[in-house]
Amino acid sequence: MGSPSFIHAFILSSIYFFSLITAQQPYASSNCRRNESSSLGYNCNGVKTSCNTFLIYRTQPPYNNISSIATLFSANASQISAINNNVTENTALATNTKVIIPVTCSCAGGFYQANTTHVVIRDDNYYKLANNTFEGLTTCRAIRAQKLSPNIVDIFPGERLTIPLRCACPTKRQLNLGIKYLMSFVIQPSNPSIGGIATYFGADVGQTFEANGKSEQDYVIQPFTTLLVPLQNPPNGSQMEYPPYVPPPTSSPPSLPPIATPLPLSSGNLNKKWVYFGLGAVAGGIFISLIGLFFFFVLPRKKTNPIVSSSTHNFEAQETALLKQTPEKESLDFLENISKIASLKVYSSKDLHSATKNFSSDHWIKGSVYKGSIDGEEVVIKKMDGDVSKEISVLNKINHFNLIKLLGVCFDDGVWYFVYEYADNGSLRDWIYPDGKTLSWEKRMVIACDVATGLNYLHSYTNPAHIHQDIRSNNVLLNKEFRAKIAKFGLSRPLKGNEYLYGQFTLTEHIVGTKGYLAPEYLENGIVSPMLDVYSFGVLLLEMLTGKEVGFLYEGVKVRLSEILIPVLSEKNGISRLKEFMDSSLEEDYPTDIAYTMLLLVDRCLRKDPGNRPFMDEIVQILSKTVTTSLIWGSSTSASISSS
Repeated sequence: MGSPSFIHAFILSSIYFFSLITAQQPYASSNCRRNESSSLGYNCNGVKTSCNTFLIYRTQPPYNNISSIATLFSANASQISAINNNVTENTALATNTKVIIPVTCSCAGGFYQANTTHVVIRDDNYYKLANNTFEGLTTCRAIRAQKLSPNIVDIFPGERLTIPLRCACPTKRQLNLGIKYLMSFVIQPSNPSIGGIATYFGADVGQTFEANGKSEQDYVIQPFTTLLVPLQNPPNGSQMEYPPYVPPPTSSPPSLPPIATPLPLSSGNLNKKWVYFGLGAVAGGIFISLIGLFFFFVLPRKKTNPIVSSSTHNFEAQETALLKQTPEKESLDFLENISKIASLKVYSSKDLHSATKNFSSDHWIKGSVYKGSIDGEEVVIKKMDGDVSKEISVLNKINHFNLIKLLGVCFDDGVWYFVYEYADNGSLRDWIYPDGKTLSWEKRMVIACDVATGLNYLHSYTNPAHIHQDIRSNNVLLNKEFRAKIAKFGLSRPLKGNEYLYGQFTLTEHIVGTKGYLAPEYLENGIVSPMLDVYSFGVLLLEMLTGKEVGFLYEGVKVRLSEILIPVLSEKNGISRLKEFMDSSLEEDYPTDIAYTMLLLVDRCLRKDPGNRPFMDEIVQILSKTVTTSLIWGSSTSASISSS
């Protein structure tokens, strides 16, 4: 039998381990100089490895409206608007207004986090990002830990950082108590106590103490640290205030020296003054009356449409009703309804003909796609075939830099035209296959990261979640800075529920997509899940690394595309076979260790079992670090060449 001291130690360690899996999160400081493990995030001690939760962010310029805040947090603007009492996306809010942000919280490296990305600008540093830009919702150490190379701690303008936001999922004990969400709230100097914060959001005070590992005896909290607020229901924006932004008063202009002292008015001058004033008043009244008559009799008055005046806000239902109207009837009311429902600009056929010089060959790109200019802005105009409702529905919900933006629509003579933002460098397909055009290693990694970020937004931040279903090189467009934008959402589809990432999926008998990019479980059994996009992304990344089209890659493959990776990823050959596998146009101008890591990522994306593929948020983390390291590698290589 063991000694008493050993038994005592065993009991203590067992109690400690049990508390980790059932109990509370440690309250931690966000001081940049401290190295506490809790500064990396909250422990993964919840029942689920991922969950939906909320953050509270306080508005500050330039993040003082829903649209800019959604961009900062890689979140869904319409979803943020809905939970914040339907505040419109572009309404400027008063500084320090509390805004609720829905996020997906996932376990990574033993800690919970919800990731966003941030491109470093001049004067950024870890402290400023953690405590100013993100207001304490992340920490210096947590941001640093996301970098691929821990030895390179400096950040530089243009670098894309992964920002891990502090969040947590309920433990088993908390779920049994009815707690469904642990909202992250940043403490401000004005926040008096844990009890005051809990009461404000309708949370149980005792449960709030417990959730943060605090007690009535140990109640001290510090500004700019996060407190978890346990909630049984989502936070209610109707109980919060959203005052509009009021610009600061302008300073009084400097007084001007007097020009001359005016002469005193005689009685004759005074009478003339009143005469002039009376004439001016009469003339002004006549002018205003004429304007009113013009608007009343000359301008057409809008008719109330029963579809728009309905209380429902369901876009798909309203649009379906509109599309059932006679397509040949191009009425003003019809287009106005589409504009109101989808928040899209409606262009006239005259606008499009003017933009493309009557769709001349000089403006033709390919197929039914033309380049044009509207109000000085370059756009792409595309004639649409078939049902457009699905694409309008999807594009109306999304707002992300890496997804192509639909600017407006036109309905002319029974035909729909879509007006998109213009991508100067065309499709990715034009750049990754041997055709005189080449992309540097750094650009390829940035593009891959952009595509992954766009897909992660579709999978994790749209409501409902969407899958693209047609990720391929033709459907990735490049702007003038070679930043990627995913296009063509005609095959995309929503997924019901938020638990689809954890085992649930949809079945279909209608197989659509592009041969070579389709996942085996979809082809064989009709299983639809976000892992379809992960598989297609793996094929796309493989094309970018090898410079070969998917059809060529499949030559000689017996069963699965991943077979072609066996020679280069085998333990026997290792990295030695990398050169003959990579795109020859790169001419070995790439870091071999990172290229090898990318092939390992491709192998994971192409696995037959969808459960063994990585989620898009993990892929984004890997590629974000890869981009940073590749940019540093490229800079050091250029410096070496210059010095030699």
